[in-house]
Amino acid sequence: MSTRRDPRTVILATITGILLIAAAVAALLIAVVTLFQTRRLYAQYCTSGARAVLRIWGIRVRVHGRPQDGARQVVYLSNHSSTIDLFLLVALGLPNTRFFMSGFLRKKLPLGILAYLMGTFFTVPQNQPDARRRIFARACRTLAATRECVYLSPEGTRVASGQIGHFNKGTVHLATALGAPLAPFHIFIPREIDPGMGYRAKPGTVVVTFKPLIETHDWRVEDVVANTEYVRDLFVTWHRELWHEYSNSAGVAPARQVAHARA
Repeated sequence: MSTRRDPRTVILATITGILLIAAAVAALLIAVVTLFQTRRLYAQYCTSGARAVLRIWGIRVRVHGRPQDGARQVVYLSNHSSTIDLFLLVALGLPNTRFFMSGFLRKKLPLGILAYLMGTFFTVPQNQPDARRRIFARACRTLAATRECVYLSPEGTRVASGQIGHFNKGTVHLATALGAPLAPFHIFIPREIDPGMGYRAKPGTVVVTFKPLIETHDWRVEDVVANTEYVRDLFVTWHRELWHEYSNSAGVAPARQVAHARA
């Protein structure tokens, strides 16, 4: 982790690193005992670990609305602007949900071990379109068989400017192929606590706002580009409205704490 020699960041990064190593070792032992057959158990374990990291960083999470209950397959998506998201997304405890993650993080032990045990689909950069198509096709087959939910970031990377970036079409393409609704949610991270691409997070409150489902049962693969732009336009509007609302209220409007989210 890049800490830029900030004393607080060095301490927090060290503690976080030790916690992740301990979590990875413990999760791997549990996986061996259970013959790698209880992915949801490992996911619940990782959720607790992610919440512990956020507590160590002094980050509170308030949630408006609720995720789906996991009974119906949905494709979750959100904006992605910060390193905080890496822990926040797991801390939400989205029921019966797998994740997509950049493949380079697989090499970042112990993060890669925890992601693997959670059943994460690892992607490759946009400049490898053939490999990406194979990865998405394989993920689609798996999800069609298991009827599990899945999370993807349509921006594909952290957009540290705090704005909504370009949306890749993979998220909408996958939802269309599965016939599963999109389950969007917005993440508000105050600029004064946001480490962006780094790890210098400061204590504060992050707000997650779940939005209504976007049905895709009548969407066609031929319209994936137009539908991707439609979904991005929704996020641009939500981002503008919620950024104004939460910035003015310091993000402390009454809401559920993330620890109470259904796991």
